[in-house]
Amino acid sequence: MNKKKKPFLGMPAPLGYVPGLGRGATGFTTRSDIGPARDANDPVDDRHAPPGKRTVGDQMKKNQAADDDDEDLNDTNYDEFNGYAGSLFSSGPYEKDDEEADAIYAALDKRMDERRKERREQREKEEIEKYRMERPKIQQQFSDLKRKLAEVTEEEWLSIPEVGDARNKRQRSPRYEKLTPVPDSFFAKHLQTGENHTSVDPRQTQFGGLNTPYPGGLNTPYPGGMTPGLMTPGTGELDMRKIGQARNTLMDMRLSQVSDSVSGQTVVDPKGYLTDLNSMIPTHGGDINDIKKARLLLKSVRETNPHHPPAWIASARLEEVTGKLQVARNLIMKGTEMCPKSEDVWLEAARLQPGDTAKAVVAQAVRHLPQSVRIYIRAAELETDIRAKKRVLRKALEHVPNSVRLWKAAVELEEPEDARIMLSRAVECCPTSVELWLALARLETYENARKVLNKARENIPTDRHIWVTAAKLEEANGNTQMVEKIIDRAITSLRANGVEINREQWIQDAEECDRAGSVATCQAVMRAVIGIGIEEEDRKHTWMEDADSCVAHNALECARAIYAYALQVFPSKKSVWLRAAYFEKNHGTRESLEALLQRAVAHCPKAEVLWLMGAKSKWLAGDVPAARSILALAFQVFMKSVKLEWVLGDTAAAQELSEEALRHYEDFAKLWMMTGQMLEQQGLTEKARDAYTQGLKKCPHSTPLWLLLSRLEEKIGQLTRARAILEKSRLKNPKNPGLWLESVRLEYRAGLKNIANTLMAKALQECPNSGVLWSEAIFLEARPQRKTKSVDALKKCEHDPHVLLAVAKLFWSERKITKAREWFHRTVKIDSDLGDAWAFFYKFELQHGTEEQQEEVKKRCENAEPRHGELWCAVSKDITNWQRKIGEILVLVASRLKNTF
Repeated sequence: MNKKKKPFLGMPAPLGYVPGLGRGATGFTTRSDIGPARDANDPVDDRHAPPGKRTVGDQMKKNQAADDDDEDLNDTNYDEFNGYAGSLFSSGPYEKDDEEADAIYAALDKRMDERRKERREQREKEEIEKYRMERPKIQQQFSDLKRKLAEVTEEEWLSIPEVGDARNKRQRSPRYEKLTPVPDSFFAKHLQTGENHTSVDPRQTQFGGLNTPYPGGLNTPYPGGMTPGLMTPGTGELDMRKIGQARNTLMDMRLSQVSDSVSGQTVVDPKGYLTDLNSMIPTHGGDINDIKKARLLLKSVRETNPHHPPAWIASARLEEVTGKLQVARNLIMKGTEMCPKSEDVWLEAARLQPGDTAKAVVAQAVRHLPQSVRIYIRAAELETDIRAKKRVLRKALEHVPNSVRLWKAAVELEEPEDARIMLSRAVECCPTSVELWLALARLETYENARKVLNKARENIPTDRHIWVTAAKLEEANGNTQMVEKIIDRAITSLRANGVEINREQWIQDAEECDRAGSVATCQAVMRAVIGIGIEEEDRKHTWMEDADSCVAHNALECARAIYAYALQVFPSKKSVWLRAAYFEKNHGTRESLEALLQRAVAHCPKAEVLWLMGAKSKWLAGDVPAARSILALAFQVFMKSVKLEWVLGDTAAAQELSEEALRHYEDFAKLWMMTGQMLEQQGLTEKARDAYTQGLKKCPHSTPLWLLLSRLEEKIGQLTRARAILEKSRLKNPKNPGLWLESVRLEYRAGLKNIANTLMAKALQECPNSGVLWSEAIFLEARPQRKTKSVDALKKCEHDPHVLLAVAKLFWSERKITKAREWFHRTVKIDSDLGDAWAFFYKFELQHGTEEQQEEVKKRCENAEPRHGELWCAVSKDITNWQRKIGEILVLVASRLKNTF
């Protein structure tokens, strides 16, 4: 027995053995397992099969139908809850009751699905978001790096090294075959080495050389290598001189073909030569096969219908695009023969032909189409001389006298006097042309222009431009009282002739009049049409939109007319007066603003802002007595009167005015505050406390009064009393962030940081969405915990400017300059009225920005004109700074800020 032979060879396989199962080589099927492939149309093996079963495809269809009909009642297809996977009664008849039952079940399934739809969609959305967070795309992973590409400069981009070539040296720099011209001396040297001889050297025959005894050796009866080639007789050398002479002769012949036989100078035009070369380059971008197909198709169209003008035009343009201009000209001229009455064909032929030929083509076209305006216009365009153009157009007007286009073209070439004469004839031939009538009116004198416009209205009673022109004519000649009458008559006449008054078109005409300087006409048009087609309840809103639109179109007089009309209709509307006043402030003069405000306070005596605007206008102009007189007339603006005397240094007069005002308006908190501040400024602490206390009795919900009283007690050292006042204020004004903030700061200033933190926690519980409190809470924390606190603040108050400002200051304290600047931009964008944000932003740029960035922040602040902010108001409302502008206040506030955070 061989030891190398395996003991199991020749033995039967064990039960359940599958060959290759251990190494996974199972599960495949070969062709031998399933038999040879059969086509569906192959006949079956049974020769006597009935019809419908004689092919393999028929048998397969029958077997498939049988499988579908059989119910799968196997145990593996059964589930305890759902039953069988298929239908147990699929073989039974499907009746109407079954259809109704299926519809009911489908409706129930749909109803149940809708009830769970929102939860399912929410769950799917959360799963998708979770999946995307756990497995982000490659694009998302590198998104931050892509954003940083915007910061790459051009020099950095150009300095990026190129990717090296990974091929080997032989592939990178292949050695190309080099061809070097061989000199003539080489040919002369080696010519003799291959020279043939016709005789044998006697020495060769003597020593038994080539003289062999066999016949037919090299000594043949035929001549050997003696050919009449380049060998010269007698020398056997290559004659290079003759070759050079022949080459020179050939070159002379070629040059003589392009030279002048008389002067010997070249007649080759280099520019023309390049032009010819360019003409040989196809200018089309299509495939040559497409052009051939289009050419064949157009040829078929021409042959089928030779009198179809578009076919000839398209064929000519196809050849023009492909660069065959002469073929295009021939085709279009053939088209003029086949379609002599087609205007388009003649115009295309004139376009394709050169100058003089084009004139001949147009002349021929005129003979066939003497009434064609376009051909006459083309003929005039082909003429270069003005006199020739005039002659062509006048000839055209003889044949087509009612063409407005021809008259306009002819008039444009004439001098003013000749143009007036031609227009007189033109309006007779074309009485319905508004443009000709208006052109004639512009060239006539005032009296004649009025007659012309009257005739125009008689001939064209439905056109509004004639009426508007008449109104502009009267205004230009100083007859402004007629403008209103003409516009009113225009509206009446146009309506009588069935013309619908389009409000938008008339407003556009008014804006054009405004731009042309016809102010009276534009205002008259606005007054006439501004109320047409508008519902009564929509008038105010629509008119304000119209005024804004006119301002946007730089039609200021139109906007002024709209405001004037709106104020006549709504004389007691404060909002309309305010809009008109702001319009005059931005686009008018100081005199017009003051005149408007005088009318405004007469109609709206209780509108405080109108009184203040009038007084401020006088005040800024330096007319203090006039400002006093205006404020004296306004019973509701005692406060401004008090402030005026206060800033002028007359404290006694200011106190008298405040006492008088308090007798009339004792529930006006600002008057109590100003009274207490004046007394506090004079050092009368007890009287100031009494003023604040009395004010709080009348105005218990005034937060600034509580704060002033508390700070007064703190300033004189009464910390306990200040704390009690703030507690009392919080009881009377619950959920007030300002009072809570002052309480926290009071304890912090007193050095009681633990109590301050406790109060802040209570404040955030009572006012969880207060951005002011959250911004203060961030900096109450120690530096390591500030970032966490800022995240909590942003979750609660995402868009609060105080929180955003605190985050910006936090980045600033960590020296993250770029992020700090970004958050400062966000803060001033969300609330541009917060002066504290502008002050911190400006301070930041002073320390870390350039001069351009500092000026930009300052300019943006001046445009925003902020009015609020704790630190801002402390400076802007200081009596000593009442004359300072926004930019100066910004610098003052920024100078007082310290980086204590």
